[in-house]
Amino acid sequence: MGDASSRPGAASPARPPLLSLAKVTLTNFRSYARADLEVAPKPVVLAGANGSGKTNLLEAVSLLSPGRGLRGAKLNAIQRRAPISPGRDRDPAFADSLWAVSASLARPEGTWDVGTGLVEAQGAAQRRALHLNGASAAASDLVELLPILWLTPAMDRLFQDGAGERRRFLDRLVFALDSSHARRVARYERAMQERLRLLKDGMRDPSWLDGLEEAMASEGTAITQARLFTIETLNQELSGRGGEGAFPCAHLALGETLRESVGDAARLQEALRGSREKDSEAGRTLSGPHLSDLEVRHTVKRADARDCSTGEQKALLVSIVLANAWVQRKRHQEIAPILLLDEIAAHLDSQRRTALIEEVLALGSQAWLTGTDKDLFAAFEREAQFFSISAGQFLRVD
Repeated sequence: MGDASSRPGAASPARPPLLSLAKVTLTNFRSYARADLEVAPKPVVLAGANGSGKTNLLEAVSLLSPGRGLRGAKLNAIQRRAPISPGRDRDPAFADSLWAVSASLARPEGTWDVGTGLVEAQGAAQRRALHLNGASAAASDLVELLPILWLTPAMDRLFQDGAGERRRFLDRLVFALDSSHARRVARYERAMQERLRLLKDGMRDPSWLDGLEEAMASEGTAITQARLFTIETLNQELSGRGGEGAFPCAHLALGETLRESVGDAARLQEALRGSREKDSEAGRTLSGPHLSDLEVRHTVKRADARDCSTGEQKALLVSIVLANAWVQRKRHQEIAPILLLDEIAAHLDSQRRTALIEEVLALGSQAWLTGTDKDLFAAFEREAQFFSISAGQFLRVD
């Protein structure tokens, strides 16, 4: 992917990432009481046994982007539960603090301090806060400043699980290219929930329902158009691979659900108005983009992804995420997003592991990769930095 001079296998050497994290600090985050990790502007490999905290670190980094991170966890589930032990934990002074993640971010135009964490709100409530250079920030402030993409073992079943998981995966790809997409989805879902509540309660005020359905139609049509545009953009990038290569060319499509969600807003609004009785009886909304599915095909084999082998499905996922990363790099002055690749070696043979490393280097991404054995990333020996985790602390491995 990318132009010929930047594709894997090109003669030019890998360049340092233009976007990188220089330091990450965790406080009361899952298995970490207090930990700091300082890294250079090049890929990071975390190797160690299961349960050592590798995925927890990647989750912390993922929360520096908008959304609920790579696990989609509830805010209070992230809080460290284990008691502080002065003999093991470096700084018992943080025993009672809420979880927090902060990082130093380097870009060509300068450096930023970014962070997020749980803070006390009014009453007994707690909420998540974001900060940028010490000031309160909104999620939209971090979208283009710190683009992040990820792959996790839970996503290995994407093509076997229900449509909801594929739809969320697609929306994450859309969000990486259109920062307004997440707000549209949130507004659509709020209007849909309110409309359904009114229908269940028997409140059929036409003007009230008309207003909610108009909002759903407007946002829903924009959601579908953004999904279709992203799919078209990614298909163009994926087709540039030519033959199968190490990672097969995938073809994406929006599943055929209801034509109303693809058409104009007026058609969708009319469909919603006409299905009030059915929606009330069903207890759910039967029309709209929340029913859409992502379809993926292996173009060389001409097979649906769900019918491919486990290894081929993983390779298709890698191919799609890399395509998204290349598109972002082209759009953002050659700045590639940070990639979080958790247990990425699973279901990839040695040839594909090497090809992945070559593409990460060609892309110019500060990828963060985890695995149980550092030897799985031997091809990264000179270009990456290796760490292990012991007692909640990071140790450099030579």
